[in-house]
Formats: sequence, C-alpha cells, structure tokens
Amino acid sequence: MIEVHDVRKQFGKVQALAGATFTAADGQITALLGPNGAGKTTLLRTLVGLLKRDHGHIAIDGVDPAVDPMRVRRNIGVLTDQFGLYDRLSTREYLTYFGELNGMARPAISTRIAEVSELLALDDILERRAKGFSQGQRIKVALARTLLHRPRHLLLDEPSRGLDVMSTRALRRALAALKADGCCVIMATHVMQEVIHSCDDVIVIAGGATVAQGTPQALCARTGLESLEDAFVSLVGTEEGIEL
Repeated sequence: MIEVHDVRKQFGKVQALAGATFTAADGQITALLGPNGAGKTTLLRTLVGLLKRDHGHIAIDGVDPAVDPMRVRRNIGVLTDQFGLYDRLSTREYLTYFGELNGMARPAISTRIAEVSELLALDDILERRAKGFSQGQRIKVALARTLLHRPRHLLLDEPSRGLDVMSTRALRRALAALKADGCCVIMATHVMQEVIHSCDDVIVIAGGATVAQGTPQALCARTGLESLEDAFVSLVGTEEGIEL
C-alpha cells in the first residue's frame, strides 16, 4: 500500500505539489489523472525518493522513502519518460544487466526474462540491439526492466504513449497479471480509455493538490456527469492534457 498525506514540493517560486493526499491499495491499478503541469511526474519522483518533499508524509508498506530510500527501491519498479535503453545492447543483455544490478542470480534472471518476454510479447526483439527500436518497442523493453525483479509496487508514467494496438493489448495483459498478483500500481496517464479499461481507482490532481479520489463510477456520480472525461474536466476546470 502507498499512503500519501499533504505532500508539498516547491521549486523556487513554483509550487509543484501543494497538498497531494491519497491511498493506493494493493491488488489495484490506480490512475493518476491531472492536466499538464499538475505535478504528476514530480509526485512519482517524490514517492520513490528521487526528490525530497518539503512537507507531508509518505509511506510505502509503512516505509518512508525519505528515511530508507534503498529499502523502498528494492521493492518498487518505476517507468519514467526516460527509458534509459542502451543502443548497443540487445534486449536480453539489457535485462540481464539490470537484473544483476538488482542483485538477482543468473538463473533467476534467465527465468524472469522468459516470463516478462511472454507477458509483453518481446520474443521477436530479445536478441536485437535497441538501436532502431520503435517507440512501442522501447516502452515495452523499459517496462520489462521495471517488472524484472518482481516489485510489489509500480509507478508508471504514461506507459501507453506511442503504443500500437498490439502493444497496448500486451500492456493491458501485464497490468491485469500484476493486479492479480496483488501489486500496487499507480499509473499516470492522460488517456481516458486506458483508465476506464484498466483502472480500479482514480486520483485526480490539479495545481499540485488532490481534488478527488474514487472509482470512475464514483467520480461520475459525484459530478453528475455520465462520462469520466466530462467528470475530469468538471473536477479540474480545464480540458488541457486530455486524450480519448
């Protein structure tokens, strides 16, 4: 479980986070929705301890990432907008390298590569070098790296961007498997279709603060609107950053 209470972060005169508060449960996929500049990426980086918060409380399975960041990172996977692929390494070499960085033994790495390759449909690029990969292929390899060490918590920043239909289906299968395995998944996204299709709970932030949390149905009921897109616009007061 990930618990966040009144988290604030300022960069100079910019208040990036201004009171984010929510709970993300195990065995659920929680969407993080907000217009551009709402603080989604800053929040994800703060959760993993890459940024130090100015105020508030964070607990990931009871552990504060500001107090014991390495303990948190051992059990968390993060997919950011920077994939960090190495053009001269094949997918298998890349995953092996990150498996070793996570302290995994070679036999366990081989087994896990086979599992994530099947889950994300990577068989056709396992032995290929990353140079020349499409956007969708790069995202899938980065996601495989994120899942390799079997983290119990996942922070995904726009995981479906640039994916074709088949890659999107592979992502959905992966998310469903993670949910069934009891993982706590937070997915920052602008794509309402993915929220409706995959997410159990939704956190809406605007201006760095939480303005609502609930199931898609509950947010629609709260605003008196039929579609999640319309409910989101009503809650944040802007249509910026929405994708169907």
